[in-house]
Amino acid sequence: MAGQSHGVSLMYKLYGALGSPYSMKLRALLRYRRIPHRWIDGAATREALGQVRAPVIPVLQYPDGHYDNDSTPVIYDLEQRHAERRVVPDDPAQAFIAHLLEDFADEWLTKAMFGYRWLEDVDQIQMSRWLAFDNMKGGGLERSQGFAEQFRARQVGRMALVGCTRENFPLIEASTRAVLSALEGHVVNQHCLFGTRPSLAEFGIYGQLSQLGTDPTPQAMMRADYPYTYRWLAHVDDMSGMKGEWEPGIAPVVAELVRIAGQVYVPFLRANEAAAEAGQETFRMEAMGLPYEQGVFKYQIKCLRELRARYARLDGEARSTVDAVLGSDWLELIG
Repeated sequence: MAGQSHGVSLMYKLYGALGSPYSMKLRALLRYRRIPHRWIDGAATREALGQVRAPVIPVLQYPDGHYDNDSTPVIYDLEQRHAERRVVPDDPAQAFIAHLLEDFADEWLTKAMFGYRWLEDVDQIQMSRWLAFDNMKGGGLERSQGFAEQFRARQVGRMALVGCTRENFPLIEASTRAVLSALEGHVVNQHCLFGTRPSLAEFGIYGQLSQLGTDPTPQAMMRADYPYTYRWLAHVDDMSGMKGEWEPGIAPVVAELVRIAGQVYVPFLRANEAAAEAGQETFRMEAMGLPYEQGVFKYQIKCLRELRARYARLDGEARSTVDAVLGSDWLELIG
């Protein structure tokens, strides 16, 4: 495999955390692609955070020494650098839909991760303590719990900023359960969405659901109602031994996930963009018959522009395939 024969000289370093959905997403992808890397977590990540513009994990240090930490551009960059076991489907229509689903996971399903973790005391307490434990790796229980309480207060204080309020959570939970239900009916037959090998969509979805699989309240929900999707997480975490192929067409589960995204992510993107253009600081919307309100986020406007640009580059045959899957709501937004 390209990059493997030179051994340690082509070693990547992934600075992340077990409690970070994007860290788990990128680690699982590196494992599947058999790209040589070292996993570095805890306090050791601090130095890497000083090497990137936005100090958030994961941070990937490349063999040449430079750093990057936006998981989606990193994935596409790795596609260019390493030829084997790529995660972007060869078919342009599938590639576009895989990107759309990865974006949906990164920008909407992450609200489920954040909401389940920081809304209820049982999750706040356990996860703040576990995250402190992961970060400090010792240092004594009293010191660790002090750090945990500070971190808990900071995260709970950010809930409204990212839209994870009690008023918004019914919609977040309803859309998450819809995704889990779609996956539950699929993974009992086939683990992947576009054939027998994983795409960037699976890794995006896995990153967010990996956290639901550890936190007390959502873990209990998944175990009870979506047991095979819960178990699927353990498989996606390390697919380094998997061999497979892309298969033609759009699987029913993919069409269903796109439909769910159209129900909730399309109105979210539309309302966010409209509010930004109007110079407003917040926006309101309704989806699945449920209300939602949060502050305007510029990054999601960037994501929408990227979706539009990728759609515009599709040729006639690929666009026809994509149009048949997207439906009117998506097409009105990005077409």
